[in-house]
This record gives sequence, structure tokens and C-alpha cells, in this order.
Amino acid sequence: MKLWPVQNDRMPHPIHDPKYQVFRQMLLDARKEKGLQQVEVAECLGKTQSFVSKYERGERRLDFCEFIEVAAALEINPVEFIKRYRQHIENT
Repeated sequence: MKLWPVQNDRMPHPIHDPKYQVFRQMLLDARKEKGLQQVEVAECLGKTQSFVSKYERGERRLDFCEFIEVAAALEINPVEFIKRYRQHIENT
């Protein structure tokens, strides 16, 4: 019994989901709106610049806890970010 439609019996990788691409782009836009470089965000997170680069390019997914940390580093309200994300998804 399948719970959702799949192609070739394989689920597409979640990073390639168009909704996740919207999420990534919104994080990238938020960073740029704050005038921050990837390295500056990485320093706030205690991570390398490549960590930020990889989640922005979709080479790596952020889990919920990481998203909360990134939101803090970007000085954005995660609840408001999620509301904007949902509005964007619903209007697409």
C-alpha cells in the first residue's frame, strides 16, 4: 500500500521539492536584506561559510532546530518567516 504517489517507486529527494526551494530562496533573500555575507552568518552560527552556502544552494537541508538558529543569526522572527512562507506557497 502506497501512501503517496511516487515515480518509479522512489520518492524525490526533499531538497528538490519546489516548496523547499521557496524556503531556501526566502532565507537567501533575508540574509541579503540584512546586508550579511555568508561568512558573517556562519560566524554567528559557529559554523563554516560552506555550511551556509550548502543550505542556500540546496546541497544540504536545514532541520527545524537549525532553521531556528539561522533565523536568530539573521535576526528574523521565525514565526513571521513561516507565515510569509505559507502565504507564498498558498498563492503559488
